[in-house]
Amino acid sequence: MTLSSHISELKKKHEKLSSLIETKQVQPSSDGLEVSSLKKQKLALKEKIKSLKN
Repeated sequence: MTLSSHISELKKKHEKLSSLIETKQVQPSSDGLEVSSLKKQKLALKEKIKSLKN
C-alpha cells in the first residue's frame, strides 16, 4: 500500500466516524460516552493523517 492510498483510507475512516458521530448526537437516546469515544478515535485519525503528510 502506498502512502497516498493509506492516507486516503484514513480519510475515509475519518469521514465515516464524522457521519456516525453526527447521527449519534441527534438521537435522543445517544450514549455520551460512546460519542466521546468516537470523537477521540476521529481525533487520533486526524493526527495520524497529519503526521503522515509531513
